[in-house]
Amino acid sequence: MLVNADLHIHSRFSGGTSYKMNLKNLSEGAKMKGLHILATGDCLHPLWIEEIKSMAENNGKEGIFDINGVKFVLSTEVEDKNRVHHLILFPSLYSVHGFREGVMKHSKNIDRSGRPFLDMSGEEIAHAAADADALIGPAHAFTPWTAMYAYHDSLKECYGDMASSIHFLELGLSADSDYADRISELHRLTFLSNSDSHSPSPVRLAREFNRLDVQDYSWDEIRKAILGEGGRRVVLNAGFPPEEGKYNRTACTSCYRQYSLQEAEKMKWRCKCGGLIKKGVRDRVEELADLEKAVHPPGRAKYIHLIPLAEIIGKALRFSPLSKKVQDRWSELMKKFGSEIHVLIDADMDEISRVASPAVASAIHAFRKGKIRVNPGGGGKYGEIEILPDSNKGNKGQKSLADWVS
Repeated sequence: MLVNADLHIHSRFSGGTSYKMNLKNLSEGAKMKGLHILATGDCLHPLWIEEIKSMAENNGKEGIFDINGVKFVLSTEVEDKNRVHHLILFPSLYSVHGFREGVMKHSKNIDRSGRPFLDMSGEEIAHAAADADALIGPAHAFTPWTAMYAYHDSLKECYGDMASSIHFLELGLSADSDYADRISELHRLTFLSNSDSHSPSPVRLAREFNRLDVQDYSWDEIRKAILGEGGRRVVLNAGFPPEEGKYNRTACTSCYRQYSLQEAEKMKWRCKCGGLIKKGVRDRVEELADLEKAVHPPGRAKYIHLIPLAEIIGKALRFSPLSKKVQDRWSELMKKFGSEIHVLIDADMDEISRVASPAVASAIHAFRKGKIRVNPGGGGKYGEIEILPDSNKGNKGQKSLADWVS
């Protein structure tokens, strides 16, 4: 059974999130996107966990809750004393409670923030996760502000003696598996691609997602897929072209002027405008890589680049993705095909052409064929996507999701 999962989001109790981030809205957004499994996010926050309990009572298997037909798995993101963020997935409410009790004395804001700060090292947090029978790995592992590789050069340096207990790494919006698999220490890990969404909007939710091969909806099956046990596995990562991520290139955080690594070092990481220059993911990977080109180990999930459907429609019509015109066209496609992922990847193009305008259908076809160009992002500014004219009929482009599974 193949299921789509987004395993890292936030609730309205984290900073910078939408007030609409409640379980009902999340379940509705997940169904429109085409997700089967969604993380709860922020499950250490007392108000959010009470909301989860009230919605999930007698409504699912241990640790997996069914809300409006969407399965929710318990998750949180925490920040350690070195500013590194970690993603933690829990098997049960009992596990959440045990972890929370174990780390409470190390946190001053665990009752206030959905993404709490823990005055602990990565190794200490990994020990606490292991004691709670939870899975832990680095969140958005390459981004320059709050990631493992922003402050450490290796898993061992971050997690110490617990490094061998780390089984997954979250790639983040500015990296894909071609980036990460240039670092040989990561070859044993499962890669996850998640949205880290702060909004229930399908533009944000599952902008990166995973496809899992499992036998049913249960924590044990999700765990086996992440660990690669019993034939269960992550078969596909879908996410941004890395250049679209807002920290892909080394750039100024004020004016977004981009620099080579050599230029930034020469300027002592200060832009001509006076702003701070932040090292980009591409340059950081280049520093860490021990392989000239990516070497994907056996069993590595395929990676397919994804662009939100509203963004594709917006490019075709030359309107904002959030405009009424674009949202109306998006809704028409949803009524016909059921979910955004289905439109983007699986639906027959002839059927799309019968529903969508010629401009929109052409843009979706061009996206599927990989006919895009990205003006890279950096310094906190997202890259800009261009969809190229769909004229080269010989370009087969990206395969469908089904084509990746053999």
